[in-house]
Amino acid sequence: MVQSLAVPKPDALLSAVVVSGGKQYRVAPGDKILVDRLTAEPGSSLKLGHVLLLRNGDEITVGSPAVDGLDVEVKVLQHRRGPRLESIRYKSKKRVRVHHGGRADLTALEIIAVGGFTGETETKTESASGAKPKAKAPARPRAKAAAKPEVAAPAAEKTPAKRSPRKKETK
Repeated sequence: MVQSLAVPKPDALLSAVVVSGGKQYRVAPGDKILVDRLTAEPGSSLKLGHVLLLRNGDEITVGSPAVDGLDVEVKVLQHRRGPRLESIRYKSKKRVRVHHGGRADLTALEIIAVGGFTGETETKTESASGAKPKAKAPARPRAKAAAKPEVAAPAAEKTPAKRSPRKKETK
C-alpha cells in the first residue's frame, strides 16, 4: 500500500496538481496517494475539483487559482491510520514533562482519470507500436560433471595423526 505522499514520475505525459485537505498533490492516472480522511465509502469514486495545474504532454495549463471545468476522478481504496507521531518535551530536575502524540486518519485514493483523460490509451498505443519481443533461444542441456576418481589414500596421508590421550599419573 501507499506509504508516502507519492510524487509521480516526472516523465509522465499526463499529470495534474490537485488540492485535497489544504495540501497539494501531483498526480497522474494510475497513481495511489494518501490524503486526509474523506467522507466516502471504500470502493466509491469521487471527483476532486480543485485542479491547479494540468500537464498533457508538452501542453501545460495553469489555473488562476484553479483550472475551470477540470476534475480529477479518483477511487477510494481504503481508510487507514497513519504512523504514530510523538513529541516529548522534558527538562531534567524541573518537573517539566509534556507528551503529545497521535495518528492521522487517512484515505488511500487511486487516480482514475485526470481531466477526462485516463492515460491508458497512451500507454496502449506505445506498447502496440513497439517491436515484437524476440523468442527465447532454446535452453542447452547442461553437461554432466565428469566423475572424479576417488583418491582416498592420499587424503588419509595428508591429515596429521591423532594424538593419544594423556595417561593419568598415579602415585
